[in-house]
Amino acid sequence: MQHPTVSDVMTRGVVTSLPGTPFKEIAELFERNGITAVPVVDDRDHPLGVVSEADLLRRQARLPDPQGHAGPLQGQPDDSSSTEAETADSLMTSPAICARPGWSVVEAARTTDRERIKRLPVVDETERLTGIVSRSDLLRLFLRNDTAIREKISREIPDRTLNLAPGTVQVTVQDGVVTLSGRVERQDLVPVIEHLCASIDGVVCVHRMIDPLRDDTGARLQPGVHEGLGSRARHG
Repeated sequence: MQHPTVSDVMTRGVVTSLPGTPFKEIAELFERNGITAVPVVDDRDHPLGVVSEADLLRRQARLPDPQGHAGPLQGQPDDSSSTEAETADSLMTSPAICARPGWSVVEAARTTDRERIKRLPVVDETERLTGIVSRSDLLRLFLRNDTAIREKISREIPDRTLNLAPGTVQVTVQDGVVTLSGRVERQDLVPVIEHLCASIDGVVCVHRMIDPLRDDTGARLQPGVHEGLGSRARHG
C-alpha cells in the first residue's frame, strides 16, 4: 500500500526571512501572506530557525506596560535580550527542527508532537529548504471520506493482500471509525487484518468483531469463541 509522504502534503514556495529581517517586516510578512511563522534561512537557503507569532508576542510581552498596570511576567527570567530583539536572528527559535520530503506523515506527526512544535521546515539532501509542513497539513489525511476508506480496505486488504475469499470480512466505516466483522480461517489472521486496516490513511481506530474458525494450534473453535472482541487499534 502506498502512503502519503511529507512531499505529498507540504507547502512549497515557502515565505522565508533572512537573519537580519527587522521585527516589523516579519510582522508584515505574516499579515500580507496570511501565515503565522517563517523559516529563517542563510544565503544558501539552509534553515537556521523559525520565527512565529509566538516569538513576536513573547518579545512584546516583556516590554514595560506603558500604563503601568501589568507587573513583570510571573515565573519568567529577566532576559533583557528578548526585549532588545529587533531582527529575525535574535527573535527566532533555533536550531530549526526539519523534516525530509520522503518521511512518512506518521514520522512527521510524531516529530511535531515530541518536539512540541507546530511546523517543520522540509529540507533536501543538501539541507536546502524545499517546503514546510504544518500540523494542519498532517491532519488533512483524516478528512478522507468514509466511502473512500471503506472501498480501499475492502479492495486491498482481505482480497488482494491476504487472499481471502470475497465477502469473508465485512467493513463498515463511520467518521473514520472502522468496524470489521465476519469469519476467517485462522485466529492469527485477526490481528493482522486489524493492523493493516489501522494503517490506512484516514482511519481513526478499528473495532473488530471477527470470528476465527481455528485457533493458533489449528484446533477448530466453536462459533463465537474468539479473542479481542471489540478491541481497538489507534492509527499512528
